[in-house]
Formats: sequence, C-alpha cells, structure tokens
Amino acid sequence: MSIHAYGAHAGDQPLEPMNITRRTPGAHDVQIDIAYCGVCHSDIHQVRAEWAGTLFPCVPGHEIVGRVAAVGAHVSDYQVGDLVGVGCIVDSCKHCADCAEGLENYCDEMIGTYNFPTPDAPGHTLGGYSEQIVVHERYVLRIRHPEAQLAAVAPLLCAGITTYSPLRHWQVGPGHKVGVVGIGGLGHMGIKLAHAMGAHVVAFTTSESKREAAKALGADEVVVSRNAEEMAAHANSFEFILNTVAAPHDLDAFLTLLKRDGNLTLVGAPSSPHPSPEVFNLIMKRRSLSGSMIGGIPETQEMLDFCAEHGIVADIEMIRADQVNDAYERMLKGDVKYRFVMDIATLAD
Repeated sequence: MSIHAYGAHAGDQPLEPMNITRRTPGAHDVQIDIAYCGVCHSDIHQVRAEWAGTLFPCVPGHEIVGRVAAVGAHVSDYQVGDLVGVGCIVDSCKHCADCAEGLENYCDEMIGTYNFPTPDAPGHTLGGYSEQIVVHERYVLRIRHPEAQLAAVAPLLCAGITTYSPLRHWQVGPGHKVGVVGIGGLGHMGIKLAHAMGAHVVAFTTSESKREAAKALGADEVVVSRNAEEMAAHANSFEFILNTVAAPHDLDAFLTLLKRDGNLTLVGAPSSPHPSPEVFNLIMKRRSLSGSMIGGIPETQEMLDFCAEHGIVADIEMIRADQVNDAYERMLKGDVKYRFVMDIATLAD
C-alpha cells in the first residue's frame, strides 16, 4: 500500500513529502495507523548522513504511537483499535542469548525502525514520519496512558527507555542520591523517572537559567556544573550519575562526585569522543564508567507501564509535518522544551 510520508532523498537535502510503500500484514504482523511521532536528535544525524551508512530515501522516526488498524491471522495479543507504540526496534534474530533475555537492543541482528536492511521496498526500513507502519507483533508495545496524553507518550519510546534502562539496571531507588547531567530531551525524562523511583535527584546544568525548570521536573537540587564550589560540595556522594549530554566534555568532573562503587553511565552520543578520563579517578574508589543503549522490548513495556502508573509523559511541542526542517534547526540550537512531536495527520495536508 502507498502512504504519505516525510523524508529526504539525500543528506544535503531538506525533508519533503513523499509516498512510500508498506507491506501487507503477514500472519504475525500488526498494521498501525500512526497518530504522532516524536522527533529525536538521532533523526537529524541519520537523515543528514552525519552518521555513516545512511540509506536513501530516508524516512526517520522511531517514537511512534497510534492505533491498530489490522492484525495478522496469528496475532492474539492485539486487536483493531488498541492504542500501541513502536520504538527503535522492529526486528531481531529472535534466538540469540540477547533476544532470549529480552535484550533485543543488543542483538547483533537487531533491525532498527529506519535505515536498516529489510526485504520490504525500498530495501531498508522506513520510520514513523509516515501514516502507517507494519511491524511483527513481538515489537509492538501496549500504551495504557489516557488517549489525551498520546502525543506526549511518543518520546517515551526512545528518550523514556534510554533513561529508564540504566536507572533500572543500576537499581536506582529510595535512599539513593542520583545525578542527571543535562536537562534536554533525555535529561528531562531522566529527572522525572529517577524522582518517581524514589531517589534524591540532583540535576546538573551549565545554565543558571535552568534551575527552576529542573526543580519543576522533579529535581531536589540543581547544580551549575561550571560553578566549582557547587560541584565540590557534592564530591564522593553519588551512587549513580546518568549523563545525557551529547557533546564531548570532561567526564572527570562527574566521576569525582561518585561514592566508592558508584557508577557514571553515558547515554548521550557525541559526534566526537569525550576526553579520556583520569584512570585514578576510577581506581581509587572502584568507580565505574559505562554506557547504555535504549532497552529491550520487555523493559520498554515495563517502562511504559511504569510511566502510566506514575502519570509520566514527556514535555512536548507539537509540530506539523511541514515544520520539521525548522524544528531540526531549533533542536540544534537547544530551542525546544523538551521534545518535538509531529502530528501525523498533517502529512496529507
């Protein structure tokens, strides 16, 4: 079937309207009418070929929410009309150790929602800046938020799970002092989630002007990281710090804030490497530095259910499809609080 979409034909061209083809649902497939799609910073890197291997035409979008329009003959968990989502993963090998543990995000054969090889035309996956998508039932997620919150749920499918997964892996909870570095699309979700998990949350920002905004999101304290006295006051005091900043910066400034056995996890993906940390900042307190990448399907469902239970959604600004190029430029300037979401109904206008 031919549907409306928004994408680019080359890395140096703006996104524009186009028609794409989706497969007819197979026995285990779910066809989804997309209502909203979040706009992720990684969409910019991929569609502009700033990351290697972009396949064109490129239709971005991996924060997808909508309603089930049709199901295959062997699908039992979903029915027409259900509110559902699709995140960053639409396929994997289904049989490796990672898949068996529900960690499809680490499967060597994981297929992303766009820009990954597929038998479907045009030979690679096309994402959520489109009217419909067809996905194997294993990679469909149930949404239990009220329908009125649906647009603000969309960024949970990437920003939400990217921050939730390391918080859960490092067992953040009551009695823990947790830092969140950066107050943007990822950071604002990290603050909300860590607060809901019962931690004492300290937000780190380079901007004095973001103090009140961070507190409104749930931060108990806010530290301006350029202020040496404020940073020194928190030395050796954190169990866990989640670093969401996607630009190279000094990691030692945050490693020294960790307690013995504390962990600093990176989820931001800078275009060039961070300066190497001082090894003695790790050795002397048995601190650790790690990275984390989205989450598997079971954990993403767990995150959505947790957010529904605690009334957590992203702070968003809605855009029309024809505003996406301007939205990209605003994102690069940090001019959004905190995620853009595309109204897919405007694709056909």
